[in-house]
Amino acid sequence: MAKHSSLSIRIVEGKNLPAKDITGSSDPYCIVKVDSEPIIRTATVWKTLCPFWGEEYQVHLPPTFHDVAFYVMDEDALSRDDVIGKVCLTRDTLASLPKGFTGWAHLTEVDPDEEVQGEIHLRLEVLPGARGCRLRCSVLEARDLAPKDRNGASDPFVRVRYNGQTRESSVVKKSCYPRWNETFEFELEEGSTEVLCVEAWDWDLVSRNDFLGKVVVNVQRVRAAEQEEGWFRLQPDQSKNQRAEGNLGSLQLEVRLRDETVLPSSCYQPLVQLLCREVKLGTQGPGQLIPVIEETTSTECRQEVATNLLKLFLGQGLAKEFLDLLFQLELGRTSEANTLFRSNSLASKSMESFLKVAGMRYLHGVLGPIIDRVFEEKKYVELDPSKVEVKDVGCSRLHRPQSEAEVLEQSAQTLRAHLGALLSALCRSVRACPAVLRATFRQLFQRVRERFPGTQHENVPFIAVTSFLCLRFFSPAIMSPKLFHLRDRHADARTSRTLLLLAKAVQNVGNMDTPVARAKEAWMEPLQPTVRQGVAQLKDFITKLVDIGEKEELDLQRTLSLQAPLVKEGPLFIHRTKGKGPLASFSFKKLHFSLTTEALSFAKTPSSKKSIFIKLANVCAAEKVEEKSFGSSHVMQVIYTDDVGQLQTAYLQCKCVNELNQWLSALRKVSINNTGLLGSYHPGVFRGDKWSCCHQKDRTDRGCDKTRSRVTLQEWNDPLDHDLEAQLIYRHLLSVEAMLWEKHRELSRTSETGTVPAGPGKAPEDPLVALLGVLQDLRVSHSFS
Repeated sequence: MAKHSSLSIRIVEGKNLPAKDITGSSDPYCIVKVDSEPIIRTATVWKTLCPFWGEEYQVHLPPTFHDVAFYVMDEDALSRDDVIGKVCLTRDTLASLPKGFTGWAHLTEVDPDEEVQGEIHLRLEVLPGARGCRLRCSVLEARDLAPKDRNGASDPFVRVRYNGQTRESSVVKKSCYPRWNETFEFELEEGSTEVLCVEAWDWDLVSRNDFLGKVVVNVQRVRAAEQEEGWFRLQPDQSKNQRAEGNLGSLQLEVRLRDETVLPSSCYQPLVQLLCREVKLGTQGPGQLIPVIEETTSTECRQEVATNLLKLFLGQGLAKEFLDLLFQLELGRTSEANTLFRSNSLASKSMESFLKVAGMRYLHGVLGPIIDRVFEEKKYVELDPSKVEVKDVGCSRLHRPQSEAEVLEQSAQTLRAHLGALLSALCRSVRACPAVLRATFRQLFQRVRERFPGTQHENVPFIAVTSFLCLRFFSPAIMSPKLFHLRDRHADARTSRTLLLLAKAVQNVGNMDTPVARAKEAWMEPLQPTVRQGVAQLKDFITKLVDIGEKEELDLQRTLSLQAPLVKEGPLFIHRTKGKGPLASFSFKKLHFSLTTEALSFAKTPSSKKSIFIKLANVCAAEKVEEKSFGSSHVMQVIYTDDVGQLQTAYLQCKCVNELNQWLSALRKVSINNTGLLGSYHPGVFRGDKWSCCHQKDRTDRGCDKTRSRVTLQEWNDPLDHDLEAQLIYRHLLSVEAMLWEKHRELSRTSETGTVPAGPGKAPEDPLVALLGVLQDLRVSHSFS
């Protein structure tokens, strides 16, 4: 049994933000922190006070997290980025909202003195004495304190207050992980209701000391227990006046917390077996469960349910059969070919999820170079005469305004080039398309051709394939490359327009250049020659794509199964040290790293021969390195055991906070079941004769901070968690249990009006009754857990 907590986050947009630049505008982006640790950075939206992000994230967390905070920042090229404001949501607040927080939240001012973080380790004892009891407070250490100084650290000391008396510890210089091991004693008065206050401060020589947080302890509780020891979370000073809201703008958010208790696999087997049996039987079986699940699933949660079902069947090797059943069900209720797969049905949503899970790497290979070219060229492109902006063109001493006709012709040429390059790349990609995708499209193509035979429906099977491949996969990725991880940043207005026009052209090709599509936007006519040629290319591509026999499919899957799946790859900078002792210097060398389920490897270039760097089974932790260690906040460390069992550390630098968290997530997820995972680590480096974080002189000393192996970002290529997917499906079915019972009663009344019996003395099998029984058994298992 395991407990899982996850946050579904959608950062929608901001409005009425204050201007931070001299131009009267801002360049806003968001930083998301969980318990003060940055885990997400949105793209910057340039020169606006009402930015739109529309970015979605799924974050997996330990159930003990406290809050999630959204900081709106203004990016500055030459100076430190400005803080505009923040929104903070506590875990308790989110837990009290079953459907999550949705709506606008006012930004509040960020006071540096209130930005506290970290924990302090205290031991509290009540000691008897001849003249009365004494309260002993041992201040042992602290971890993850806020860095208040320019060097990326603090100079912390502790101030202990009780009953009008104050004691102070020594100052630990340049550390966010200080160890004091100091003890203070106070006389206890009988019946006193005084509390013990332990405050952490950053000592400053010239300016006033900075507040780092405090802990307030109920002395009566300690007196009753006689002794109490543990890590206490530092809290802000609540006595300060709350700052006014409303003048810093607002942020629209959708945040939902989910806590799941995942039972052992054996508990979910009846549910999984029941669903798998339905899929294996297909339309030949009773055929109740999948249609009933679709019928009882609301539109707002259909995408989520579709994704969970798809991942469950992927784990059982039945994704193709599941999708084929959905294709048949949708074809059975569709009478007009032009409405096929156009609704947000379970089939459409499941296929969308399938394309992202199984085909994202394929999409990157086909679209990546074209998208990069569009971003690099930054050409002004417009085909709609009503939106053309006439620009000055020319060179050296001659400048003349470009005519509208010239703008339109130049734009058409640019789009024809991009569309032609995309179609050529697509046509060359048949062998690169995953075998399971090709086999699924083959099933779809055949089912549609059987349902709509005849020459009048000749294009319908092709349109069925392109309705998913082009309209629901390639086109959205072209319009929003950031959301499909094709680019790190959102496109500017000019590039966005080019991408939108290119996506429209791809949709026209995907629709097989129908008259209806042409009539909608007549100004797309200059692209028609390329679109008509593209239709012929696309039909030829689809014909080859679906021409995959079962033997070829099995051979391709067998070949892939022999290779360790690629989890993540990209350029990183590896730390190299020259010399020893105080005179040692360090540098970072750029290499191309690849992470599979077996090892972390590197090569000089993506096409060079790879060398195994760290075997995955030897990984003990993947954590961040504090900024002051290398002067960068984007460095991670991979702690692993070498061939003789000694702990080693590799330091790798990423280009941004998102890339850092993506690599950490990938490493943590593929090593989560390792037996040698560490519970603590050093966020600094051992330089000279001590650790830079806690100043301990023993290199093998225990870590001064806890590891965060369960903090991960969800990605499209995450390893499948069969039990978690089964639990999520169970939770959904439980939420619609009343509707399932109503459906059962409805079907029972229908069967009573006259059906053919299953056989003498044999009652027909009712999958819905079996499902309701399984839900009851799981409810009992959860109650015992």
